[in-house]
Amino acid sequence: MTVHLVAPGRRGAHRDLATALRAAAPGDTVAVAPGRYAETLRLDRPVTLRPEAGAGSVELAPAGTEPALTVAAADCAVHGFTIAGTDPSRPLVSVVDSGGLVLQDVRVRQGRVEARGPAALALTGGAIEGAAGAALHLVGPARAEATDVRIGDGAGVVLSGDAQFAATRLRLHGTEGSAIRLRGTARLALADCRIDRAGRTGLLLEDAATALAEQSSIAAAGSAAVQVNGAARARLTECRITGPGASGLVVADDGELVAEDCTVRDAGANALLVTGSAKALLTGCHLVGSAFGAVHGAGAARLRLERCRVVRGAEHGVHAADDAAVELSGCDLSDLAMSGVHAAGKARLSADGCRVDGADIGLRLASAAAATVRNCTVVRPARVGFEVTGAGAATLAEVAVRDAGAAGIVVDSPAEVRIDGATVTGGGGSGLVVWTGAKPAVSGLRVHGVAKNGLYVADDAGGTYEDCRITEPGFTAIHVGERATATFDGRPDAVPLTKAAGAPERPVAESDAEPVEESLDDLLGELGVLVGLDRVKRDVHTLVKLMQTVRMRQEAGLPAPPLSRHLVFAGNPGTGKTTVARLYGRLLKALGLLRRGHLVEVDRSALVGEYVGHTGPKTAAAVTRALGGVLFIDEAYSLVPRFGDDFGHEAIATLVKMMEDHRDDVVVIVAGYPDEMTRFVGANPGLASRFTRTLHFDDYDTTQLVAIVEHQAGEHRYELTVPAAEGLAAYFDALPRGEGFGNGRLARQVFQELTERQAQRVAELDGAGPDDLVLLRPEDLPSVRSDRAPV
Repeated sequence: MTVHLVAPGRRGAHRDLATALRAAAPGDTVAVAPGRYAETLRLDRPVTLRPEAGAGSVELAPAGTEPALTVAAADCAVHGFTIAGTDPSRPLVSVVDSGGLVLQDVRVRQGRVEARGPAALALTGGAIEGAAGAALHLVGPARAEATDVRIGDGAGVVLSGDAQFAATRLRLHGTEGSAIRLRGTARLALADCRIDRAGRTGLLLEDAATALAEQSSIAAAGSAAVQVNGAARARLTECRITGPGASGLVVADDGELVAEDCTVRDAGANALLVTGSAKALLTGCHLVGSAFGAVHGAGAARLRLERCRVVRGAEHGVHAADDAAVELSGCDLSDLAMSGVHAAGKARLSADGCRVDGADIGLRLASAAAATVRNCTVVRPARVGFEVTGAGAATLAEVAVRDAGAAGIVVDSPAEVRIDGATVTGGGGSGLVVWTGAKPAVSGLRVHGVAKNGLYVADDAGGTYEDCRITEPGFTAIHVGERATATFDGRPDAVPLTKAAGAPERPVAESDAEPVEESLDDLLGELGVLVGLDRVKRDVHTLVKLMQTVRMRQEAGLPAPPLSRHLVFAGNPGTGKTTVARLYGRLLKALGLLRRGHLVEVDRSALVGEYVGHTGPKTAAAVTRALGGVLFIDEAYSLVPRFGDDFGHEAIATLVKMMEDHRDDVVVIVAGYPDEMTRFVGANPGLASRFTRTLHFDDYDTTQLVAIVEHQAGEHRYELTVPAAEGLAAYFDALPRGEGFGNGRLARQVFQELTERQAQRVAELDGAGPDDLVLLRPEDLPSVRSDRAPV
């Protein structure tokens, strides 16, 4: 091996790198003196470039638009150089044809390293920084390896074709786009690697690419941490994902993901999102602190979770929607704002050996497809342990509920439901509630220490009950409603058909609350005593008369005239829109036009998701909760932004479809500012055809605002003195009345401030008497502030 020295001006040394390379034989080494060399080099024979004075002493820059270094021969190496460019989008190092290059402790700045064709590249130590588009670009069938390399402050790694890349202790930080992107049939292997602050996705797989990652981490990705699209495949082992801006793991199209002993923490959306026909298998994974549902399966996705833990979710622990199939085995789910497991649409669910601790509802089976739940336990649900409401067959076997806030198990489905072995202990409601129309087959039920009935069979319900034991209930052990067809241990007369005193209301969601019979006259009287709203009251009376006529025609066998029950409520905040919407639902229930008449109040945040595939299920879930009653959408115009496009249009499309699918079972009221609501209704032909009637809610005048305060005072056993009432009128007169004036909401806030100021005043009195505790005086009035109008 011959060493060629490059040292301009030194006797016996070459004046530049190009001259030295021409003189070098295969296998030679070129030693380079410190300095900056502006040259364009091509290695067409095996040589090694090495700085004479150690790493960092030599800088190579391209002399033109070509890469500073092009390698077309095998067994080439560069040690300790700094290679710097001026155009971050251009290659600085290019390995082509059958070239092979080792870069050891080389720093590449403002440009990329690329390998194309059957080239081979090995990087050890060093860094690639400040590139645009791609810092390391491999085009198949190129192969590359990297150990202890840093890439960042610009672009990341891109693999295409059938390129292969294996990296150990690779560090990627601050990439503008995706940190690592694979296309075609590219293959990736990561071990002990770290990806921090990717601008978009941490690891993106497309087409038929494959990736293996072991003991690696992805932190603070701008969107998804790992996304698997197309027919790509990914396997993660002992990986850590922290704080992605969107979902932690996303599998779409026909992609497949296998994750073992991984952690996904603090995801900005789902911890795991699986859509399309994708598949995911998670084993021993921890999903902690998701902003949306921790696990969401949609489309025709297939998911299996084994021995996984789901902790602290803002929505469902596991949500199966559409035609997804979800299998859970040995999973623990805890501290969830909504259901531990929720199956909707036509999703298929199988759960075995799972535990839910601290959710709103433990497992909710609301799907039209079959569900099987075995050996599962729910502890301390806020409302219900197991709820079966879907049209699909369901089996609960050897399940247990402890300390439910309301009912242990609720069955509200006419489908085939079997309960084979169930234990309910403690709780604030009944053990097993069987609602109207449901007829489950129940055996081996054990209920102990519940606050209400052990078994509650509602009117017109039924079912068979064998080997049931109920001890220490707060109410009658077994309540069987009127016209129920329950059979106990094979005998329909084993339990008397009694209506027990104090029988519980159904302890489930607001959409499922037991309807209370109310008279039409009482409800209209309740409307009449509301302060102001004269125009609204006239409109509601007109609607009631119209609907009474429709009802009479239907009962007489005559066709009903075309009638839309959906309404637009146009008015400023605080004008009583929500109050009237709640009364409207109850009126329709009294008229026999709605089953329950309850109100479900939502806004944009309850309908619109933050990524593709999330808005439709959220909107559908809101409508489903409102079935039998009224869906009230406040500030509905926010679904149609004035500028740009977002998922609000998807929410509207879903809403219109479900209004058609359930046109006889739900009423939708949209509310907001008058001008904005005109724009909202005109944004979609489906809205315009369904919302044909608008009720206008006028602002309250001063007299009405004072009346609202006096009504609040009476309800709380306070009394306004005459001077205080006069001062209050002057106070309201002095307030600005621009858009957003608080109206009734402001009046209620003023009453609260009155009581607070009175309490402070009375606390300073010596020997306050009864009148002092009741009377509100002028000195308790608040002062006028310019910020009081838009409450």
